[in-house]
Amino acid sequence: MSAAPVASPPAAVAPAPPEPESYGRGARILTLGVGATGLLTAVYFVIASHVLNGVQAKRVDLLWSIMWVAISVIYRPIEQLLSRTIAHRRAKGLGRHPLRGPVAIQATFGGVFLIAALIFRHKLEGDAFDGSASLYLILLFGISFYAVSYFARGWLAGHQHFKLYGGLLFMESASRCLFAVAAAIGITHGQTAVAVGIAVAPLVSLVVLPFAFAMHRGHASEPTQKIENSARASTNFAIWVAGIMLAEQALLNAAVVTVELSSHSKILAGIVFNVLLIARAPLQLFMAIQTSLLPHLAKLEARRGHDDFESVVRLLIKGIAGIAVLVAAGLLLIGPFVMSHLFGQHYNYGRFGLAAVGIGMGFHLIAGTFNQAALARGQAKVASAAWLVCAALFLAWTVLPIVSDVLLRVEVGYMGATAILMALMYVVFRAGREAREGYPASERAFMAPPAGANQST
Repeated sequence: MSAAPVASPPAAVAPAPPEPESYGRGARILTLGVGATGLLTAVYFVIASHVLNGVQAKRVDLLWSIMWVAISVIYRPIEQLLSRTIAHRRAKGLGRHPLRGPVAIQATFGGVFLIAALIFRHKLEGDAFDGSASLYLILLFGISFYAVSYFARGWLAGHQHFKLYGGLLFMESASRCLFAVAAAIGITHGQTAVAVGIAVAPLVSLVVLPFAFAMHRGHASEPTQKIENSARASTNFAIWVAGIMLAEQALLNAAVVTVELSSHSKILAGIVFNVLLIARAPLQLFMAIQTSLLPHLAKLEARRGHDDFESVVRLLIKGIAGIAVLVAAGLLLIGPFVMSHLFGQHYNYGRFGLAAVGIGMGFHLIAGTFNQAALARGQAKVASAAWLVCAALFLAWTVLPIVSDVLLRVEVGYMGATAILMALMYVVFRAGREAREGYPASERAFMAPPAGANQST
């Protein structure tokens, strides 16, 4: 009897690394962490508005607005690049991930901003901060420290270490809030003592990194796989996402600057900042879902079809719509009372304007969801164009005296701009689906762009 043929051993296949968190669990964990972060951030500005006079509080608001626009534009694209690149490579079973390119891009972006900040020091220190050298230095150091923080966020998100990501955000907001508390109870005093927490917070948040590195120490011997993306593709992606981040920050913060430049009121810019916190706080909370959504959609794009992909998007949009209705109704009922008592400035807020911001917040969140889908499908360039167009329309609206009441002009303009943005991003989303449906299922896994080539709050 002849011996049975011996089956040849199967070819070695690199196993995909284990998934530390599912999307649903990761989103829930991040929602708790970022929810606490958003609450503590609001508490920080509420305390600042009580321990500082109106002009000092406005300077701190401007400091935060300028810094947040800058770090969102120059650092958030790298967070997104790292998140999608690492998640996409892990979905294909690859091990260690190239970091040199993202480091170089981030260093370039950061260097360009610091040079610009030095060139325009007189405008920033003299005009925005009314001659305060301390606030100018806090701006420079804070932006430098956030470079490391955002790089860490992208690395954690790509590896789906959502507990540590949430911990990083919580440590940042809690430490910043402590500086305001110290001024409130008399340990410190003055705008510099309150504002310095904005710069120190990103450094404190990095205490979570040793835990993350310890988790990956066992993979140090894995060979680095062939890099799938070119430096040009990564740079293009970062530039397109920078455009998206610039547009988003223009919608949330640029009105504070335009009102400060165009209004004779010494506190109106601070009032506009307070009103836009209605949109900013839920958007910061939604950043948790966005952070876990991008790597999740990137994996679906690499492994599966558009049905699973779109089911996640539909679920989020339904939840956002419900939240927006509740927020707008609450603002109609008690918005003016809450705003005037919360910030202690007793400004005459209009309930319909506040409700318009609540509705615009919903439009903004839905557009952000479509944006994540577009980035995961390699539509970053067209998405960036849509965002920038809407931001330009909003900025033009805020400076044109079509509505005489400046605050109402900003509120209505925000709602209108986000409505247009949502419509444009839906068109981009549908175009992405139709493009994929033209290919057989066996080819769809290869339609995703190279990791890091194209990729979001």
